[in-house]
Amino acid sequence: MYQLLRDYLTARTTIDEATLAFICSHFSPLKTKRNQFLLQYGQTCQHYYFVNKGCIRMYTINKEGLETSRFFAFEGGFGTALPSFIEHTPAFEYMQTIEKSDLLQISRADFYQLVDTIPQFAFIYRQILELGFITAQKRIYGFQGFDALEKIQWVIQHQPDFLLRVSNKIAASYLGLSPSTLSRLKAKL
Repeated sequence: MYQLLRDYLTARTTIDEATLAFICSHFSPLKTKRNQFLLQYGQTCQHYYFVNKGCIRMYTINKEGLETSRFFAFEGGFGTALPSFIEHTPAFEYMQTIEKSDLLQISRADFYQLVDTIPQFAFIYRQILELGFITAQKRIYGFQGFDALEKIQWVIQHQPDFLLRVSNKIAASYLGLSPSTLSRLKAKL
């Protein structure tokens, strides 16, 4: 259950076995159902998640009921409602597993204890934040001025499994397209 997390950590920093075991001891397994909520709008995020199997989606719903997906965490990745988690304030988004998922969760208190006391974990946290920021910026800048087909091509290039794993409705909400437009353009590829 912890091997993928161990691989993730050791691939990014030099870390001894005792420290690695100590970090892993702060994570607990969580099995979820398809479409199970990890966080509802207005709740304060209390956990950071590592995905062993499955997928976590972060999304918002506007006044008209339209969903907009913001982020996906697949196997071997971390996911949380970061603004709520960091600021310890109510979330402005939902977080749910879109597949049956095997997760490892760590509480906010334990997470920050590791960040504050283990330099390798602080380094990995910085990498997670930097990668998330860069990916978000590429998506924002890339999508500005892109037509629908270019958005799909961007996702295929940067997240090859995305369109295979996520429903058309959810993928369309991430790309800013209608599901019918996405289906039509996917058929042309």
